[in-house]
Amino acid sequence: MILAGGKGSRLGPLTTHRAKPSVPFGGRYRIIDFVLSNMLNSGYRRVFVLTQYMAHSLIRHITRNWSAASGMFLEVTPAQMRKGSFWYRGTADAVYQNLNLLAEGTATNVAVFGGDHIYKFDVSQMEKYHDEHDADLTVAAFPVRREEASRFGVIQVDENWRIIGFQEKPKDPTPIPGQPDMCLVSMGNYMFKKTVLEDACNWVVGTTDTHFDFGKDIVPNLVETDAKVYAYDFRENKIEGEPENAIPYWQDVGTIDSYFLASMDIRSQLPALNLYNHHWRIRAAARHFPPARFVHHGTSGAPAEVVDTLISEGSIVSSATLNRVLVGYDCFIHADSVTRDSILLSGCNIGSGARLTSVLCDKNCNVEQDVVIGEDVASDAERFPFITESGVIVLPKGTFVPAKGPIVLTADMAEILRNDPVTKQTMEDFEGCYEVAVQGRHSHMSSGPRYRAFGPGEPAPSEA
Repeated sequence: MILAGGKGSRLGPLTTHRAKPSVPFGGRYRIIDFVLSNMLNSGYRRVFVLTQYMAHSLIRHITRNWSAASGMFLEVTPAQMRKGSFWYRGTADAVYQNLNLLAEGTATNVAVFGGDHIYKFDVSQMEKYHDEHDADLTVAAFPVRREEASRFGVIQVDENWRIIGFQEKPKDPTPIPGQPDMCLVSMGNYMFKKTVLEDACNWVVGTTDTHFDFGKDIVPNLVETDAKVYAYDFRENKIEGEPENAIPYWQDVGTIDSYFLASMDIRSQLPALNLYNHHWRIRAAARHFPPARFVHHGTSGAPAEVVDTLISEGSIVSSATLNRVLVGYDCFIHADSVTRDSILLSGCNIGSGARLTSVLCDKNCNVEQDVVIGEDVASDAERFPFITESGVIVLPKGTFVPAKGPIVLTADMAEILRNDPVTKQTMEDFEGCYEVAVQGRHSHMSSGPRYRAFGPGEPAPSEA
């Protein structure tokens, strides 16, 4: 069972209009593709994806690209209020409301995995470990730096890796003995005995003062009641086709900054996450775009200069410079523009002479010629509402950035951003500092090679 109903509030504005597992990643993937690929590559064929928040693009992605083509028995299960007039109240409640799905199968064990992490994981090795220890519950675990551990459930184990203590997102996390700067944390991936999972879900909804959550309720309760709860060391997981000494990679991408860093990781010279392992492919949507192009602009344009950069299919780089950039599909980067340390999701248009540094463009953004972003902190703070603590400037989906004057948001995105609790205050603070396109332009419309650059008051051509 894949938990894919979360909002991912700390990833706003990327998640104001889509669920976190549906956020694009790595140029041509969505975050959900990693856990589904792990299940498929590990030999699992019966998978349920539990959805809730902003699920349309996620459901569309799975039904178009996974359900029929993967050979898996893969079902998307939206929240249905099967147990009362309420939606999923937490991760454990999501499983509780779908216990009927478990009754249909004969499996002894049930894997409950999150749908919003970037990693490769042979799940069958974890299940083997689970069976060898006759565990009631096995929790995938990984060491992280102590200053990051407060974002996770922190685990304490004995010499046999049986869990003897569990702290859910503690302010003062307990370090690993002998390693004061490191903590062992839960990856949010669980292997249950089926009967234990059913009993635990029934317990959590029947008890008082519950959060209906695996990390806050079920795992601590099983540990306290002396159930056989073990930690599985993710560092021991071996992926076919990877070097013997390969270090396992896992990122929660729970914030814009962690998402940005993980994206930079995969386009680095020696990527920590190898996407080129043919024995462990990460599946993605099959898009019928032509190959990426690198061309001279006109007859006298300089050659395109591309360094430590990933370019997805259908994108065109015309006499432009890209240094440490991740470019999605169907983008157009025009002559004499310079883009550094940035992410361009699909359908973006970067005008000639523009200079971008540390920018995250959501889909279909249009940056006019000679625009400069990321070089003047004070000027950027006045112009762009969404800037992370590390200085990454985030352009919401479909944003138009003129050479001068306020940015222009599409009408649909402006409405969503104004109403979303995560972005509402920021939008109020910036009222009067941005414009809203009145006609023609919708955030779903690409600004890439299929369209020419156009201004806020100019209608876009039709999709045809």
